[in-house]
Amino acid sequence: MRYLGIDFGTSGVRACVIAPSGEIDAFERIDFGGVEADEAAGVWSEALFSVITAIPAGSRRRIAALAVDGTSGTVLACDEALNPTYPPLLYNDARATAEAAAIARAGGPDSPAASGSSGLAKVLWLKTHLGLTRARLYLNQADWLTGLLSDRAGLSDYHNALKMGYDVEALHWPEWVEYLADVDYLPQVVAPGSAIACVARPRAGQLGLHPDCLVRAGTTDSIAAFIAAGVREPGGAVTSLGSTLVLKLLSETRAESGRYGVYSHWFGDLWLVGGASNTGGGVLRQHFADHELEDLSRRIDPETDSGLDYYPLPCPGERFPYNDPAMPPRLDPRPPERHRFLQGLLEGLASVEALGYSRLQELGATPLKSVVSSGGGASNPVYTRLRARRLGVPVTPAARQEAAYGAACLARDGTELFPRKDHG
Repeated sequence: MRYLGIDFGTSGVRACVIAPSGEIDAFERIDFGGVEADEAAGVWSEALFSVITAIPAGSRRRIAALAVDGTSGTVLACDEALNPTYPPLLYNDARATAEAAAIARAGGPDSPAASGSSGLAKVLWLKTHLGLTRARLYLNQADWLTGLLSDRAGLSDYHNALKMGYDVEALHWPEWVEYLADVDYLPQVVAPGSAIACVARPRAGQLGLHPDCLVRAGTTDSIAAFIAAGVREPGGAVTSLGSTLVLKLLSETRAESGRYGVYSHWFGDLWLVGGASNTGGGVLRQHFADHELEDLSRRIDPETDSGLDYYPLPCPGERFPYNDPAMPPRLDPRPPERHRFLQGLLEGLASVEALGYSRLQELGATPLKSVVSSGGGASNPVYTRLRARRLGVPVTPAARQEAAYGAACLARDGTELFPRKDHG
């Protein structure tokens, strides 16, 4: 018996198959790089099926359950057969500023949906531009991909639905969401890891999966990375160092702030408080090739500051720890030495991370005790040291780096990962 987790990030898809013990049985990846929005849905569906069929046949036939994670806030408009009716609005698309203002008035400025890049803001923008006839469902990326496998359209999970305005304490769509957006067009929400259905029989045959393979409700990519890291105690945090910078702090208390882009996910007996910055590896790759990052890092002394004060954004706009869609990058002055420029960028990323965790604690989250790192940036020892100096707590790499591993744990354990209690 095996369990499959599928992780859709900003630049590719990864599939991880684990045994009941947690040992990795197979791992596959497909990179698709920068994809134009009007091609994204087709690329995603092709990558989904390709990465599954890339798994060795013997392992594939033993998969008992699977789960998919996707980028939070990426929204697709589609018909009831899951055919997209408009190019997906990606996680960092912040065009829906007027819609975000309407959400803030109706749901309060601290609602996780009160942002131009939120799922609900995108839904309202799409409804305005598509009218009532060109879409029957608005789904998050993971919802849509899960539907392609299960043939069950219109389901989501608490984690992905949070930024669509779902109330994770009362377990329903609040009245103000009903007022702004007809909930008949929004997904039905279940707990992450809930059993949805078996893989649709024709699809199972095409993919070489056992016809009894169960599809479970998924989660977001950053929460899947958190699950993989194995942090379970309040005060423990996971920083996902991918194309963007995502912070998640396990807290005994909930914290929300629309002003700073802070939100809390339900995580069983605790809250997962955090935010997602537009800084990250994406801005590094605008200036350096992968081999340069490795070579130039060796020339950096992480115990001595460069004196540069950067806020490294790939383009204007930030979500957390400032929520400002017009915030410009700060990348000047630029020294002639390439390694000093890289050091300034790494220091800037580390400072954003430190400010992010300080922000969470200012808003009442459990104090930070330790940070586990996942993603590509976790393998750079110079960057790790720069971060540890600014954070002032132990910084260690995650034992399991891949979000796909966390999704596989969700496929194995289901809702048992999130024991529910009354947070009231």
